[in-house]
Amino acid sequence: MKVLITYNSVHQGNTEKIAKTMASAIDADIMKYNELDGYNILDYDLIGFGSGIYYGKPNKELLEFIDELPPVKGRKAFIFTTSGKGNLNYTNALAKKVSLHGFKIVGEFSCKGFDVWGPLRLIGGINNGRPNTDDLNAAEIFVKELLKQK
Repeated sequence: MKVLITYNSVHQGNTEKIAKTMASAIDADIMKYNELDGYNILDYDLIGFGSGIYYGKPNKELLEFIDELPPVKGRKAFIFTTSGKGNLNYTNALAKKVSLHGFKIVGEFSCKGFDVWGPLRLIGGINNGRPNTDDLNAAEIFVKELLKQK
């Protein structure tokens, strides 16, 4: 199975750490969304879309990129996010956007990330050291389990 992981990681590199861990665990290709020609996705059987979460929403530029993707039918995708809260519900908006292009969502992953956005900067941020080893191990297990699915 040919797998691509594409992501956007803006401030602390949280999402990039998760993306790299997942890619390494399953020997997937990995590219930031702005390095990817939208038509290249047709070369892959499974595509992972990852974003940091900003004020409860995925990165705007990544969402705009997804809007420009060619429609696909039945191609599998998974979603992953990092945020100060690590709330799995934050994957919903990204999953919905990806689904609108014909992707079948086969899994969603979310974890906490170091967050110094907005007023959190005044207190030194939250979740220092996240994603940590446990988060990275969970991401690895998650993506390996996806490949076991038929």
